[in-house]
Amino acid sequence: MKVVVTAQGRKADSEIDERFGRCGYLLFYDTDTGDFAAHENSKNLNAAQGAGIQTAAAVSRLGAEYVITGHCGPKAFAVLQSANIKVIVGVTGKADKAIAELTAGKLREVAQSDVDGHWK
Repeated sequence: MKVVVTAQGRKADSEIDERFGRCGYLLFYDTDTGDFAAHENSKNLNAAQGAGIQTAAAVSRLGAEYVITGHCGPKAFAVLQSANIKVIVGVTGKADKAIAELTAGKLREVAQSDVDGHWK
């Protein structure tokens, strides 16, 4: 399973960033192979507008099947949904712990965004 977690840092045990579009890093995990990579999101972190859409496009380019984040707005959610990426929101704590919870079946995808556009 290929998963991207929004994070505040580049390490596997970094805190999850509650902001999808303006997260500091996108942490990519492949639970089948054990591959891990951290991707900076500074371009979108500082974007005047469209951060969620651009971050969603980056997640899609990484080949993710799931994204784990704190919150996701409607435009980013629509892009992720159109790319068949399952979205899990409301997650806090460490990124590696969230991956463990997902693989254990403790996290569930949502059917819609959980915040309005231009949140925070």
